[in-house]
Amino acid sequence: MKHYQYLIIGGGMTADAAAHGIREVDSKGSIGIISSETDAPYNRPPLTKALWKGEPLDSVWRHTETEKVELHLARTAQNLDPKRKIVTDDQKNTYTYDKLLLATGGTVRTLAFGDDDIIYFRTLKDYQRLRALTGKGQKFAVIGGGFIGSEIAAALALNKKAVTMIFPGSGICNRVLPPDLSKFVTDFYRQKGVELVTGESVSSLERRGTQFALKTKSGREIVVDGVVAGLGITPNVDLAQAAGLAVENGIITDEFLRTNDPNIFAAGDVAAFFNPSLAKRMRVEHEDNANTMGKLAGRNMAGKSEPYHHLPMFYSDLFELGYEAVGELDSRLETFADWKEPNKEGVIYYLKDNRVRGVLLWNVWGQVDTARALIAEPGSFTAANLKGRLPAKT
Repeated sequence: MKHYQYLIIGGGMTADAAAHGIREVDSKGSIGIISSETDAPYNRPPLTKALWKGEPLDSVWRHTETEKVELHLARTAQNLDPKRKIVTDDQKNTYTYDKLLLATGGTVRTLAFGDDDIIYFRTLKDYQRLRALTGKGQKFAVIGGGFIGSEIAAALALNKKAVTMIFPGSGICNRVLPPDLSKFVTDFYRQKGVELVTGESVSSLERRGTQFALKTKSGREIVVDGVVAGLGITPNVDLAQAAGLAVENGIITDEFLRTNDPNIFAAGDVAAFFNPSLAKRMRVEHEDNANTMGKLAGRNMAGKSEPYHHLPMFYSDLFELGYEAVGELDSRLETFADWKEPNKEGVIYYLKDNRVRGVLLWNVWGQVDTARALIAEPGSFTAANLKGRLPAKT
């Protein structure tokens, strides 16, 4: 039985950030990380971005071991006993702790068919598998038109692969982008040579030698050399739930990232936290949240009492288009677009009850903190008083 002052379940960016946060406060306390992955913590964004543009694979590593951390890789925590402060993994190893962090992330949503023939893109192993396939094949299908699907499709197309995107929506990222901008991006992808099958779902997959035949619900057949899916994740809350921790669309935390057990914290994709600026509980699946929340959870585990009031941002690269965004981006909200050049450069505000709920900085840089401050303001806001509010910084 191993004992750690600080035990972290999960081996992603959040876990690494937490280890760094602990070390900012406690330079000597023992830290253990239990991770179901075979790889040490790494940065996820390059898997759909920089690695496809020539960055070396070694650039993804976060070097968690420099913080005097013991990594227990390829192990899954299966039981948590909060009263005895014991964690048991799938190999029957047991660990005890003083403070525990649940950074268990999420599990990819899957289709009812296809099994391992579909790459549900999330991990470094998924990147390596897809990269190997691109060395042999030319045609690829991407199922899903959201954040991951749009980035993977662009990455494959930039590497001169023939890409077909299949998704039920009317346009790329249509749940986030206003209809006119989603249409622009969708047309832009077509101009880049990406075939788009919109308003469709895949109903079956059949292996044909080294290729795969996809069938859509309307009966269309698409034959490719590889299939990738980006369908989102569901938070891994089973361990917490079985241990009696409060769960609702994630593990519920207070402002110090503690669960309803004062010795157990949660952070990253799995944590449901209250954000004062938006006055709502939320769960965020992006890098900024993993890094910022993970570090603060680590600091608080080590004795600090610092509230997590940060409003996370996220960003994306879509060919030569790019954006940064913060807050609540929902295309069902009222939006106001303040364009410097329509669909090329500008700011889109997402409004509800005369307040700014989210800001999309479309090819506009250096304004995330100003956007955060705007979301925190009570308003009242209209198109007239938002025009010109966030010009690009030069």
